[in-house]
Amino acid sequence: MVKSLRAVARGAQSAVTVVRRRLRAGELGSLPVVLVLAVVWITFQCLNQNFLSPRNLSNLSVDIVGTGLIAVGIVFVLLLGQLDLSVGSISGLAAAVFAVLNVNNGVPEWLALVVAVLVGTVAGTIQGYSIARTRVPAFVVTLAGLLTWNGLMLAVLGDSGTVNLDEDGLVARLTSYYFTHDAVAYGLAAVAAGAVFLVSDRDRRRRRAVGMPHRSLRGVLVRTAGLAVLAFAVAYLLNRFQGLPLALLIFLVLVAALDVVLRRTHYGRQVYALGGSIEASRRASIDVTWVQTAVLATSGTMAAIGGLFLASRITSVSQTSGSGVLLVNAIAAAVIGGTSLFGGRGTTWSAVLGMLVIQSIASGMAITDTPPAVQFVITGGVLFAAVVIDSLSRRSLEAHGRA
Repeated sequence: MVKSLRAVARGAQSAVTVVRRRLRAGELGSLPVVLVLAVVWITFQCLNQNFLSPRNLSNLSVDIVGTGLIAVGIVFVLLLGQLDLSVGSISGLAAAVFAVLNVNNGVPEWLALVVAVLVGTVAGTIQGYSIARTRVPAFVVTLAGLLTWNGLMLAVLGDSGTVNLDEDGLVARLTSYYFTHDAVAYGLAAVAAGAVFLVSDRDRRRRRAVGMPHRSLRGVLVRTAGLAVLAFAVAYLLNRFQGLPLALLIFLVLVAALDVVLRRTHYGRQVYALGGSIEASRRASIDVTWVQTAVLATSGTMAAIGGLFLASRITSVSQTSGSGVLLVNAIAAAVIGGTSLFGGRGTTWSAVLGMLVIQSIASGMAITDTPPAVQFVITGGVLFAAVVIDSLSRRSLEAHGRA
């Protein structure tokens, strides 16, 4: 028993040493946003004891999904050092296509849903190919797309302007269905912890086999244990209200799947390479046109899926769908979560963390009856701080020869 405790202590000490070394080199990772999230939660919990209640946290977990999915697509574009301004309009267009096909024309929900997602894919593909072939800056092409797709959405909706969805339909249940059995949430937490351990241990073994720097087994166990505690704590809180939301499950599965695509596939490595230097990527025989097109197609697809979840939350689609602060929040979530505006650094989990910060601020403002204007000021301040930290981190990495 004593030996095992000493082993855990040595593992924790090793992990702390690695973190310190990375911080000195400017590799801040998700640490700043985690600290901000902790401050936000502690502050609002002190102002209102209901903020960290199971009910509010469960609602928060569903509220982050729609915009969070759009932010995940934005992460792909930011990794190239580009910006997609059309995601809000694409999300509104996809929702409008689904609503008109299903409600007004009687097309089965599953088919209308597939068509709506494909609309986002096609829109993103058109923009990505245009950017790659013409070499016009992405923000210019996507700004034109913002206007074009918004105009198409208004045309699709027609004179009615608003279409109400079936509250018992497939799309509506995306954000209203909960797995009420406790075993589902706990089982998912166990599966997630096991998957993290297996993947981390596999990487450790592969890196050790070729003589590369790698984590110790104790370090992997400590990391897995920390994530397991967090996962089971979340499962416990969700089960105290209505159970695991279907929306949150879909969100986490998509984020994890796309994280695998970015980190463990040839395509993902090409995306990071382009973010480092497009010219160097061309000289390395990377098909820049294909990668840029695929990235914008991914962004458009995620925008469409996010738009369907946003429509599901309010069970309607209107001429204001995809407008307002949606675009700003999606971009802010990706940046606040740790994705670099300079390209080449970030993960899909950045969008999750950033969206948690933004929606936590919104939720806290709502339950404390704070004016919306203050919410925008605070969110803007957090975004500005994230950009400054990103810039300082990049300078530190350059100074250490790692950027």
